[in-house]
Amino acid sequence: MEFIHQLVSTLFQWIQGMGAWGIMLGLMIEVIPSEIVLAYGGYLVAEGQIGFVPAVLFGTIGGVAAQLIVYGIGRYGGRPFLERYGRFILIQKHHIDKSEEWFNKYGTGVIFSARFVPVVRHAISIPAGISRMPVGRFTFLTTLAVIPWTILFVYLGHVLGANWEHIDEAAAPYVKPFILIALALLIVYVLIKYTISKQKAGNP
Repeated sequence: MEFIHQLVSTLFQWIQGMGAWGIMLGLMIEVIPSEIVLAYGGYLVAEGQIGFVPAVLFGTIGGVAAQLIVYGIGRYGGRPFLERYGRFILIQKHHIDKSEEWFNKYGTGVIFSARFVPVVRHAISIPAGISRMPVGRFTFLTTLAVIPWTILFVYLGHVLGANWEHIDEAAAPYVKPFILIALALLIVYVLIKYTISKQKAGNP
């Protein structure tokens, strides 16, 4: 635990010293949850150390890059590798189980919606990599989801200022609507997919 504490402290020092680049690298390393890194970035915006737009831009790049890394591990290392070493990037076995269940049930379109749902949010890239989902489609859907998430947490961190560590409480009223909207979109996606498959079945 002491090592992790020191690592996190060092990470925050990097972020502060490197500004927007630090946010990107902090997200790519994934030692601590992305929400905390983004909220700290928002705090740096409030302090005038970086601009809001650069914080969001580099936060988005870092968030997408982090998921591409997990996708790559899933694609080339497979589930056994992640079950053994996933804890180092905040992914536990039950995260993998749930994400695989979602991916197998809903298909590639779940890559967008799952980004807003606890438990599966960080691990959904794993089954995408294992199934060798086209990387272009994966990147596109991931980016669409990462942008609003990044804007939200950078903004809240900016509003909280020195109280940025209370990001969980501040974000709670916003996260629930995100989840509901994401689930609604997922339902629409599944209905459209089902309708198309039925039409194809009826018109061989």
